[in-house]
Amino acid sequence: MQKARLAFNSSLPLIADCRPLLRELTDSLFSVVFPTSCSICSGEVASASGLGVCRDCWSKVESWEGTCCERCGLPIISERAADSAQVLCGACHAGDRSFDLARVFGIYRGNLRLLILQLKFRRRERLGKRLGAFLERPWEKLKSFVEGESPLIVPVPLFQSRERERGFNQARRLTEGLSHQVAKLPGGRRLRVEAGLLIRTRPTLPQAGLRYKARKGNVQGAFGVPRPESLRGRQVVLVDDVMTTGATLSACAKALKKGGASKVFALALARATPQFPDFGELPEVTGVDEFAHDWR
Repeated sequence: MQKARLAFNSSLPLIADCRPLLRELTDSLFSVVFPTSCSICSGEVASASGLGVCRDCWSKVESWEGTCCERCGLPIISERAADSAQVLCGACHAGDRSFDLARVFGIYRGNLRLLILQLKFRRRERLGKRLGAFLERPWEKLKSFVEGESPLIVPVPLFQSRERERGFNQARRLTEGLSHQVAKLPGGRRLRVEAGLLIRTRPTLPQAGLRYKARKGNVQGAFGVPRPESLRGRQVVLVDDVMTTGATLSACAKALKKGGASKVFALALARATPQFPDFGELPEVTGVDEFAHDWR
């Protein structure tokens, strides 16, 4: 019996070594049986896990590793800012933020922008979890500022009618991807996602296309906490797909702190800023939203 166990255990490394080969065979079979064109570059998609996007296009989704505002995470290209003792953008210098700290994965341009637009406006819900995994990088930068008990992860909510039309909340899907990715890390465990902790109390206009003051007024008082007893004294991490001026995240943070949150942090998949314009062609789309509402 002991010899049989030894023989069985010795075969385990061989099975593990076969996984890359099995994955390659599976992908080859997928490309033959279900030939698919990449939704970004129209090239061949050779893997079912690509969700209709080829490996090359996924590899071009880049994080921002340069200088950024120490408070809101805004990417900054000024050489003078890089030499400053404290790097803060104009809005953060003015103290015009209700959240305590924010971090972003990348810049809202290129393939990252196109994937976010497909997620939201082509109703490609499964992209949300895959994109949410990218939030693990800014999460690692943010979590050192979180003290004590693990924070609650809260997606920025949509108004009920908008969520019914779209069929899902993209920020909720991003939180699920983040939680799943963190759980895969050594010693990691799933983050506690509280989707109903924050609600949008009234419909608002799309923020895209509005000027800064109009953005603030558009979302002012638009969020509420229906169960403040679940929030008192807790730290919260807000999650959203795109951060532009930070008005929406600030309005959310203000409502959460009014409800009893001790600190509110924010994570965004992408940061839209005129410093890094993207003039790439928008894919054709039909849906409840319009690409004309893109941030530009």
